[in-house]
Amino acid sequence: MMNLLEINERIGQRPPFQMIERVLEIEPNKSAVGIKNVSVNEPYFMGHFPGTPIMPGVLVIESCAQLCSIVISPEQDDLDRLYVLLKVDGFKFLRPIIPGDTMKIAVTAERMTKSSFEFSAVVTVDGQTRAKGSMLFTSIPRDSVYPKE
Repeated sequence: MMNLLEINERIGQRPPFQMIERVLEIEPNKSAVGIKNVSVNEPYFMGHFPGTPIMPGVLVIESCAQLCSIVISPEQDDLDRLYVLLKVDGFKFLRPIIPGDTMKIAVTAERMTKSSFEFSAVVTVDGQTRAKGSMLFTSIPRDSVYPKE
């Protein structure tokens, strides 16, 4: 199990973009189960959709991606690399996620190589599947995003 402070040591995102608030189970390089509590106070609900707030699908996927990044255990010599989302495949949104819901996110590594990481993800609320799909990540040198001058 990981609390919010331990999660902050592993991922770069911070509020309001940090989506994983607790990790219930983790097996490095294999799988994890995490929690995202959906609050009506989150800024995107003002515009998505007024009067009928629904969590945007891209943020559901981002929640899954952040949990995947916790599963990937970088080697000591890989600290100069950044793990980025390369592909989202077959994501289905079966029912909306709304304020007050607690998302339980389960991710499983399906294939891992030195340069790519493929995960399946399932998001449930109260035991009911709300979204599912797969994601592919790759690692790139950090300085390729912002080259040193």
